[in-house]
Amino acid sequence: MFRPSPTPPAPGQESVWDYPRPPRLERVGLRLRVVLGRETIADTVDGWRVLETSHPPTYYFPRDAVAEGVLGPQQRAGICEWKGRAVLFAVTAGGHTLPGAAWAYPDPTPPFREIAGAVAFYAGPMDGCFVGDIRAEPQPGGFYGGWITPDVAGPFKGGPGTMGW
Repeated sequence: MFRPSPTPPAPGQESVWDYPRPPRLERVGLRLRVVLGRETIADTVDGWRVLETSHPPTYYFPRDAVAEGVLGPQQRAGICEWKGRAVLFAVTAGGHTLPGAAWAYPDPTPPFREIAGAVAFYAGPMDGCFVGDIRAEPQPGGFYGGWITPDVAGPFKGGPGTMGW
């Protein structure tokens, strides 16, 4: 199997190639925020991130940190080999409705119980996703939901030719 050459991290960066497999869940001490239609739809200083080899962090918000009425009814989604069965949500705010733009694990596997019901958002379709004051870029490819910030070094799984990583 092809494994790309990790980009050496600069001072203050983490390499996603040093993240574990299976992934690790950890608390985030920084403010996390999501904006859609010029409205802040999720905002917390009590979030989590999931760290997995070759992926930028995926950020999760406690359900009560998501604005009322933003999430549509849950729809059955796929299964993550590490976290369990996911559900997807349409996200509506500021005159925009984005099908399948957020997800959660209602009953995750034991290592991820802490994020039961917590919500993650795809960065790509949002007006902005922020870690602290830094605007995140979406993980390439549109399938995975990691947020890329300047403090992580890649390359990142998700773009063309990376499925075998």
